[in-house]
Amino acid sequence: MTAQNPVPDVPLETLDALERAGPATITFTDRENPDRAITLWTFRPDGWAPGGPLVVVQHGMGRNGWDYRDFWIEPAERHGLLVVTPTFSNEAWPTHDAYNNGLVRDEACRVRPAASWTYAVLPRILTALAERASIRPGEASLYGHSAGGQFVHRFLTTQRTMPFARITAANAGWYTLPTLEADFPAGLGGVGLGEDDLARLLAFPLTILAGAEDNATNDTNLPHNPEALAQGPHRFARAHAYYDAGKAEAERRGLPFGWQLVPVPRIGHDGDAMSKVAASLWFDGTMPDLTRLAGRHAL
Repeated sequence: MTAQNPVPDVPLETLDALERAGPATITFTDRENPDRAITLWTFRPDGWAPGGPLVVVQHGMGRNGWDYRDFWIEPAERHGLLVVTPTFSNEAWPTHDAYNNGLVRDEACRVRPAASWTYAVLPRILTALAERASIRPGEASLYGHSAGGQFVHRFLTTQRTMPFARITAANAGWYTLPTLEADFPAGLGGVGLGEDDLARLLAFPLTILAGAEDNATNDTNLPHNPEALAQGPHRFARAHAYYDAGKAEAERRGLPFGWQLVPVPRIGHDGDAMSKVAASLWFDGTMPDLTRLAGRHAL
């Protein structure tokens, strides 16, 4: 669902846009994928200063980064957050293989160089922001909802250098399980990941947000591939299956386990409400007023 009255944007094409308060639109060209444009929908509140906190937000299957930027304006103003929403358009990054699944393989199903995977774009965006806006890589936060929830947990799964202090994946349609026995994206196998990558994944403080009302089984946007169905009939069940698989694998291997699963009562597949929940948990340390947030539906 698209916001009815999105905040108007400053039509600037460079990182100069971050030098002034308010919303902006920035075109980012990734050196590893120069023919695939990325739009950064950003918001800088009056209270943010260079070196202040940064939240990177990943949109859902609607590729509607402007909506997700707007979902975070209220928390940004309250907590002094710079919000950046990298948007991978359907035109430049078509199908779930290019976005959710990271463009890990080419059309012949060969594994592409890891530096060219979609997930690897985020650290380069942060490097550009660090150079211009003095953000501190390693202290930023990453949030994704729906297809963005798929994206961010697979980002965590595949990236060996981690530029984020915390990651929240909300209402993902299905998950890459923490196992080397299944090929990516069902598991970590077949793409050059190994035991150290699995240990790093399990130890990271990942938050899995699961809307308790995100339990539809006939949603046309709900993945129905066999690997997804094996994780449960709907997104709420699949979040639990993913968490349980991680906990069991960590216990089996005697490894540290840093994940937490947070069920969110009364909320369904709602990108706006779940964004507010993530922001409140991160920056207020508590669940927000769910009565006020319930009843929406935004991808």
